[in-house]
Amino acid sequence: MVTLKVKNFNWLAGRPIVVLNDKTAEKLNVHVDERVLISTKSKKSYAVVDIFPKLVKDNEIGLSQEISRILKTKDNSKVEVTASELMTAGTLIKKKLEGKRLSRDEIIFLISEITQNNLTESEISYFVAAEKLRGMSMREIIYLTEAMIKTGTKLKFKQKIVADKHSIGGVAGNRTTPIVISICAAAGLILPKTSSRAITSAAGTADVIETIAKVELDNKEIKRVVNKTNACLVWGGSLGLAPSDDKIIQVERLLNLDVEPQLLASIISKKISAGSKYVLIDISYGKGAKVKSLKSAKKLGAKFLKLAKHFKIKLKPVYTRGSQPIGNGIGPVLEMLDVLAVLQNKESCPKDLKEKSIYLASELMKLCKIKKPQQKARQILESGEAYKKFIEIINAQNKDKNFEERVAQLKPAKFKKTIKAKKLGRIVSIDNKKINLLCRVLGAPESKGAGVYLHHHVGKIKKNEKIITLYSESKSKLKDGLKFIKEFKPIILK
Repeated sequence: MVTLKVKNFNWLAGRPIVVLNDKTAEKLNVHVDERVLISTKSKKSYAVVDIFPKLVKDNEIGLSQEISRILKTKDNSKVEVTASELMTAGTLIKKKLEGKRLSRDEIIFLISEITQNNLTESEISYFVAAEKLRGMSMREIIYLTEAMIKTGTKLKFKQKIVADKHSIGGVAGNRTTPIVISICAAAGLILPKTSSRAITSAAGTADVIETIAKVELDNKEIKRVVNKTNACLVWGGSLGLAPSDDKIIQVERLLNLDVEPQLLASIISKKISAGSKYVLIDISYGKGAKVKSLKSAKKLGAKFLKLAKHFKIKLKPVYTRGSQPIGNGIGPVLEMLDVLAVLQNKESCPKDLKEKSIYLASELMKLCKIKKPQQKARQILESGEAYKKFIEIINAQNKDKNFEERVAQLKPAKFKKTIKAKKLGRIVSIDNKKINLLCRVLGAPESKGAGVYLHHHVGKIKKNEKIITLYSESKSKLKDGLKFIKEFKPIILK
């Protein structure tokens, strides 16, 4: 242990960081990215070490804002610093990589370390890799879910029936959530819908809704919107409902990985934290989807049911075909245009998106004991009630009534290229993963207008008919997209 003089840095590092002089680091016997325990008279906290002799003197310690806020330190005050000798996250990650099971306390410690920004990105990556390679037992997944709930905030609603719908993802363009939520909210259900941004897809629901609405609302704002409209459509990452999960998702996005234990714990923890007690899970299966077969989908569904039973929530998994994209537009703006076309009952709307949304809405309504759910779901959509409810939700989130103005500004990216069929034939497959990757090459989801429009799904196609249009805000990315199609063939014609 050494006593060091504090130098508060007026910058955020993204996690608690201390900066040491190389001589001080040698005294403590610590190296870059290792941890130290910093103690004041009343508080203690762990932080990750960085070494930068030009920023701090010997016997001085620089604190990033994340840790100076925790410890409430003043410049030139004294703190006690010790090399961390606690159970280390690295030891537990190595244990998981070796295929061993983690205890409740070990998982709680790991998740707490992630939540407090005490793990480096590489350490979180190894943890995600360990989950992917070694899997987790159901008991470990329960512990993981408990830990994620425990380290986050919670929403509470007075109503007995608080519902939610979630898709496990993987199917390009499968933007049923805004439609389902609008139908069910119009039917009287309470739906505090929190969604994620894209991990491996061209867009997450939050990315799509963000094209016309604010999605980063705090708990108080969510309650205001839900009390006014019965529902919300927001990004869960801004709420701290399961903050560790959002940090893990960032790594999954970088690695382009979907990890089943994390998927299970993530969905259930966020539904419980959002106050939902009735949950519908859409598990799509098929070639190119996350789950390849109906048998595998039902195995995953059984795990969701076990988790739901443990946490005493009513959950129903439904199994839908996902061997090709749903809807026509893929990418934030293009998917929103599809959603609007369905809600507005346009004749040109994608029928597969409409029918799947009605099916999912009716299944959620049935779970919540609403009579004649299928008939009611269709009537609410086709009468325009769902569209009216959607406008209410969007306007409430924006705190204005400028819905039409925002819709008018929805435009695909300015550079485009349409590919047509060179001969009479048949589209035999459209690969979800490759289509999602193509959209990311084009700039989605960061570029809201980027993506693709599918003029045809699997089936017959005539010579010179449009197959797909690519959109990008960059000529070079559009060129890369065309190269991707030529090399990886996301659409197969025969």
